Amino acid sequence: MGGNESFDLEANILSNLNFNKMEYAKSFRDLEVYKLARQLSCEIFETTKDFPKEEMYSLTDQIRRSSRSVGAQIAEAWAKRRYIKHFISKLTDSDGEQQETQHWIETALDCEYITMELSDELLDRYASVGKMLNSMIDKADKFCLKNNQ
Repeated sequence: MGGNESFDLEANILSNLNFNKMEYAKSFRDLEVYKLARQLSCEIFETTKDFPKEEMYSLTDQIRRSSRSVGAQIAEAWAKRRYIKHFISKLTDSDGEQQETQHWIETALDCEYITMELSDELLDRYASVGKMLNSMIDKADKFCLKNNQ
């Protein structure tokens, strides 16, 4: 997926975050933020295949783990919707993981394993994930289950 296609996807996702007209998501898999997080983790995996072998148990492992954890924490948050504080806590963990991934992207740039163009694209897209997560946190009551449901 090229840079413009990725940007168009995120612009579309962000423009659709109208919570007053939000369709009910039946699963965490229906959440646009989850879909984007999974897409990004796959792209991180493909990108890191070209990292030096000596980075296998350090940078490569760290960035793969944090990028995969973003979506995993969203899934866990979904499972904890009965308790708003737990839901928010897991979304906050997901936000922390996406910020950690941004750190590792910048580290990969510093080590010249990726280009500035790729770094900027990935950082922008992870920032979009962060905005979506924070919007969900701010509107957690719209996502959490009401008592007796």
